[in-house]
Amino acid sequence: MTIEIAKSGIVAADQVAAEPVRDSMLAMLRGARLRCPACGVGRIFTRFISVNAACPHCGEALHHHRADDAPAYFTIFIVGHVAVGGVLWMERAYMPSPWLQAAVWLTVAVVMSLWLLPRIKGILIGLQWSLRMHGFAGPAGEPKPEPEPVPHGRPALDRGA
Repeated sequence: MTIEIAKSGIVAADQVAAEPVRDSMLAMLRGARLRCPACGVGRIFTRFISVNAACPHCGEALHHHRADDAPAYFTIFIVGHVAVGGVLWMERAYMPSPWLQAAVWLTVAVVMSLWLLPRIKGILIGLQWSLRMHGFAGPAGEPKPEPEPVPHGRPALDRGA
């Protein structure tokens, strides 16, 4: 099997001819805008973070996604760094009372979390779609061949003869 480097990353040569290339950055930007990674028009979510089974505009199946807990982890990571940095900066610059710090930074953390969570989930769904992960590769009736396993470690030495 030969390997080629395409715009979307490293892919097998037989996949380049068989499947059109999906732009990962464009798909993630569409996901960040809460739009379908395929067409960029239809909405990904029916409610806050409930994913549509399919795009209402182009019909692309979206139920294959496996974002799981990753959006929450990334949201906590980003919000935590912003909030802790803000608390430390505000404490050194103005020395406000603790109740004011709590009021300001709890509000910032809640608003940031509610704004970021669906966008990060959309980015991850767009990334999964562009990389053809978890069923986004095509029709369910087309099974993909499993790659041959690669042995781990050093090959055994042939000491016979």
